[in-house]
Amino acid sequence: MTRPPDPRARETVPDPHAPPSFRSGELTDPHLTAALKTLELTVRRRLDGVLHGDHLGLIPGPGSEPGEARAYQPGDDVRQMDWSVTARTTHPHVRQMIADRELETWMVVDLSASLDFGTAACQKRDLAVAAAAAITHLTMGGGNRVGAVVATGEQMQRIPARSGRVHAQSLLRSIATTPHPRDGVRGDLRGAIESLRRPQRKRGLAVVISDFLGDIDWQRSLRAISARHDLLAVEVLDPRDIALPDIGDVVLHDPETGRTREFSVTPQLRADYAAAAQRHREEVEQTLRSCGAPVLTLQTDRDWIADVVRFVSTRRHSLGASTSRVPRQ
Repeated sequence: MTRPPDPRARETVPDPHAPPSFRSGELTDPHLTAALKTLELTVRRRLDGVLHGDHLGLIPGPGSEPGEARAYQPGDDVRQMDWSVTARTTHPHVRQMIADRELETWMVVDLSASLDFGTAACQKRDLAVAAAAAITHLTMGGGNRVGAVVATGEQMQRIPARSGRVHAQSLLRSIATTPHPRDGVRGDLRGAIESLRRPQRKRGLAVVISDFLGDIDWQRSLRAISARHDLLAVEVLDPRDIALPDIGDVVLHDPETGRTREFSVTPQLRADYAAAAQRHREEVEQTLRSCGAPVLTLQTDRDWIADVVRFVSTRRHSLGASTSRVPRQ
């Protein structure tokens, strides 16, 4: 005799906007190959041609190499004034900037134990791999090179920067199959960022992908990187990193310290947790911006592709607004 279906049971429907899951640790797993292929198609179909051209990165800007000087025109950025030419000609000139023909991108991918967590469409680890895939596929054209430093706190893996589609697939496969750290092992984001400083690399783009939970001890290292490279910070979050649900008694475990505690989720505890989380996020954002790194926030309960497009569109709009006209005092 079969039981009637439980009316409270709900069928789980995959979120079409969620990145694929990367739970396997085998390089030859066909499910992993299919997941990476799906991710590549998603990025190329929905982002390729939307964000940039052949030689522009994810952070739109005027370029990094000096070009020819031309006469100043109303609306030009005064920060690009060429004072030597202006002095010789007695007329104001600006120095035009051109983009590097070959962009070298280095990613710091934080896969510490705190990213093995997710209560929405995916885990934060899956979203971090998706962010790395988006950056890789969108910066690989034109002979550009991409490398990565993958840190779990227990080990640190360096993937040399190379060009080509085969290298891109191998890089993402290595990131996706990085072994999970043991329980009680803390992440080492500062050490991963510090590893980009030596040996010194060609000027390019440095991307830090992390949930940025824990102590902010990486500011000095990131500031040193910003002196030579353009920076982009990708913050990966879950709704439970921001607020606690009203669920009564709950047992919480911190995988990076190994501690387990039982709590009774009261309205006061929820308010204190939300306030503390907000303060930490504001401190992280302020620290990143002081290092010159714009922040792209991705969440496991949102369409991450739409967030990427929105971020770049906002950056382009603010860049154009800042150089269009100098406001009157």
